[in-house]
Amino acid sequence: MTVARHTGVRRGGALALEICAVAALYWGSAEIGLLQQQVRGQVTPMWPPSGIALASLLLRGPRVWPGIALGAFLVNISLGPSFLAVLAIAAGNTLAPVCSYALLRRARFHREMNRLRDALALIFLGAFTGMLVSATVGTGTLILTGVLDAGEFWATWSVWWTGDAVGVLAVTPVVLVLRSARWPRDTRPSRWAEGALLLAATVCIGFVETSTTPLLFLGFPLLVWAAFRFGLAGAAPCALAVSTFAIIAAAQNTGPFAGHDLFTNMITLQAFNGSVSLTALLLGAAVNERAQTEQEIALACGQLAEMVTKIAASDRRPALPAGEGERETRDQASK
Repeated sequence: MTVARHTGVRRGGALALEICAVAALYWGSAEIGLLQQQVRGQVTPMWPPSGIALASLLLRGPRVWPGIALGAFLVNISLGPSFLAVLAIAAGNTLAPVCSYALLRRARFHREMNRLRDALALIFLGAFTGMLVSATVGTGTLILTGVLDAGEFWATWSVWWTGDAVGVLAVTPVVLVLRSARWPRDTRPSRWAEGALLLAATVCIGFVETSTTPLLFLGFPLLVWAAFRFGLAGAAPCALAVSTFAIIAAAQNTGPFAGHDLFTNMITLQAFNGSVSLTALLLGAAVNERAQTEQEIALACGQLAEMVTKIAASDRRPALPAGEGERETRDQASK
């Protein structure tokens, strides 16, 4: 009884630590996201906590949802117009990733994302469908509490929904691939040099995005390079970096975002971020699936070659004299 009680206490303590860690990650990523707030100090073009929340559920299971709820409450307590509004928005922010998780589980999503169908499931179920909950609950709460006029519903809702969806598309794959990525010990130096060159090129493109030159499209060759050479482990972080620089450019009203109103800039920004995330996810997942298929084919060929070798070896065994085969069989049976 005492051992079982201590075991239960340890498990409860570990769960409490996990919940607190998820809440801290949610709150910290929200503070980063709010640095680029666009609408009434609450709606951002990319909401990283949505990606953190879904990744936490996929990695640790539904038991960590209280951490998401706690983190959402702590974030909104300083933003919400009233306590009830804070509870409503926090509930929407919690239900959205939980719904996404349930949909992905039903679709038999693999968190390794080694199939193209996994990328499609994350896009359409995890991002586009699940995030409808938080956008609808949050915007509706702001309308009901008088923070927004009824005429601002669709504009705010669309920014809220796309911000949550981009957060899932940009952040969740990065967390998942970093959690499962394993660099082989025998990685060649040229491979490390290529990765460093890719990182440097991504940073340079970021500075171009935030300059006065409207050259957002320069990020796509880097995404293709990262996907084909490093799979999703390279494409997902590259997409997150490119989208982050684009958000900074939009906040500073520079590059392709200069001289336009907020609505036009948000459409341009979200279209660009969505294209970047979709390109990285689809190409990266396709490359991962091809690599896994090649490994399975190589394994099957190895097993087939071993089987053929055994059959050939048995055929080369010398034939036994007449009656010797039956005697050997009886001897083996008696043993």
